Amino acid sequence: MLGKGSVFLIGPMGSGKTAVGRALARALGMPFHDSDAEVERRTGVDIPFIFEKEGEAGFRAREREAIEALTRLERIVLATGGGAVLSPENRRHLAERGCVVYLETSVTQQADRVRHGRNRPLLQQQGDVAGRLGELMDIRSPLYGEIADLTVSTDGRRVPAVAEEILRLLREAPAAR
Repeated sequence: MLGKGSVFLIGPMGSGKTAVGRALARALGMPFHDSDAEVERRTGVDIPFIFEKEGEAGFRAREREAIEALTRLERIVLATGGGAVLSPENRRHLAERGCVVYLETSVTQQADRVRHGRNRPLLQQQGDVAGRLGELMDIRSPLYGEIADLTVSTDGRRVPAVAEEILRLLREAPAAR
């Protein structure tokens, strides 16, 4: 699947997309990009501020623009935001323009990884973090699976091991979907 050029990481928040993406990019000798970081770079403000001022719809519009541009770049590793797959346009661009790797993780593992994060607007409401993550997973999981060329579990695993498995799968998998 390395013949597809770029590698796009999808999955829920806390699945390790950014950390694994950086490691994978280093191993492949490719530039690393993060769609959330790109939105922040383009706007000059952080994501929680965008959510506060424009709501989730405003953020998603900005995310679509960033993903449209980033997926046009050649031979990159891209970590997307957990909700990027909500947009049919994003799913199409990701599926058509690179190899999509779904970093799958359990809600329990997600909750452990994101519980203390401050940059997660969808988790800012008081209440049950695991319950909220489960609700998001129910909606998003079928969308991740719909466009994934490869699926790799990150539960209880270190970043280098996940990156190594992705590298192995990329080398072994046929180039076509």
